[in-house]
Amino acid sequence: MVLCVFAGFALLCLLAWWLQGHGPFRSSLAVDDRQPQGPTPAEEHHAGANFAGKKGTLVGDCQLICKPSTLAQALLKTFHRSADLEARRWAWKSWPSLQTIAQLLWPPAQPLEFARDHLQLVDNGILALDWVVGPWKGDRNAPNTGDSSVLLVVPSTAGQITRNIQQLCQLALEQGYYPVIFNRRGHNSCPLTSPRLQPFGDPSDLKEAVAYIRFRHPTATLFAVSEGSGSGLLLSYLGECGSSSYLRGAACISPLLKCQEWFEAGAPWWYEWSLLLLQKRSLSRHAKALSEVMELDGVFGSCSLQDFEEALFCCRKSQATTWEAYWDCNDPLRDVDEVAVPVLCMCSVDDPVRGPPEDTLPWELFQSNPYFFLLLTPCGGHCGFLRKGPSPSSSSWGNTIILEYLHALVEFFHMEDRMQERPCRRSSVLHRRHQWGALPPREASPPSVQLHQSFSWQRSYTR
Repeated sequence: MVLCVFAGFALLCLLAWWLQGHGPFRSSLAVDDRQPQGPTPAEEHHAGANFAGKKGTLVGDCQLICKPSTLAQALLKTFHRSADLEARRWAWKSWPSLQTIAQLLWPPAQPLEFARDHLQLVDNGILALDWVVGPWKGDRNAPNTGDSSVLLVVPSTAGQITRNIQQLCQLALEQGYYPVIFNRRGHNSCPLTSPRLQPFGDPSDLKEAVAYIRFRHPTATLFAVSEGSGSGLLLSYLGECGSSSYLRGAACISPLLKCQEWFEAGAPWWYEWSLLLLQKRSLSRHAKALSEVMELDGVFGSCSLQDFEEALFCCRKSQATTWEAYWDCNDPLRDVDEVAVPVLCMCSVDDPVRGPPEDTLPWELFQSNPYFFLLLTPCGGHCGFLRKGPSPSSSSWGNTIILEYLHALVEFFHMEDRMQERPCRRSSVLHRRHQWGALPPREASPPSVQLHQSFSWQRSYTR
């Protein structure tokens, strides 16, 4: 672990040195390194101007792109009040790769404390749910969410608990949420008890995790947030479950929405190789069990994320499939028309991992679907969105925006409920159509005795 931290820090310093000598700011830094010059507000606005003309409403130096609705107006009011979306100039802001690497490799000031539940699934596989229980900062008796709320956090496909996730969970904990991190089979010391891994967009394990969370907290409001490629799993779940997802709202931080095209186009070399090494290292612990169902030579010999994904899920010894057929079943947007809860996608124009927004974002989805909202920022990198500070160890202002969005949803739901109680007033069309993902009547839920018999779990405390 120590070697990984030092290696990450060395890579971060090397990248900073390269950007200083070769990046777009080398001339200004050579003149006066005490006054690093970033792009002017006009240049930052121009970075998203090509997309704003037909799509969005300006909020500070960001754009909210969505279909007009009552909820959209409520979110606009919330974002206009947020100081984090105001246009500002500072050194780290215009280095997207540096922001991305900082959130992936920079160690947190204090690690999270977990209470882990191991959940045995129908096929005898096991997944892990990490309930964040600390550390605490500030007043733990000052939640601002109104009712008790569970925040389900879905990491990327590599399963890494990044600095960004740690900051999000700690901030949510301080604001009165119950954060819980979803760990796929074999990830983060979760035992692999069956020779099956979770495909990119297969939500079957997430369904069981949500059912268990509802069993533990039957009266809590459930929200979900995904990071990076983890958005594929969350969006697949929302589309497949529709109005029965039991979520009241969701958010995706730097999502990958055109996933097949993203795999085929490739990611920046430093991201692709680091992700490959991380996933291969995780799989090496389960090589003996997985060798029964897949050709591991192709898996460990892969040199790209596409080759790795194809060798892992398409070239199996039994039930082999083609690359196209795999994505027919795992494309996160395959059932997007069935999504019935609000989804905020927070993306940056300069995201080095996702690629140019004009090619990698489904604009028509946000323009036509009233449940999808795109908050497009001019800077932020991939899951970066660092605050202004003397070093890249600053916290992410994106996490604050996500929690403000969830709080706005809670207030909007309460307002809609009050309007429904007045027969002379009409509530919004979306609320009448899908009830915003509200839980069905308690009679429709499985009896608690059956739920208890369906699940097997163990509790352990870890850091």
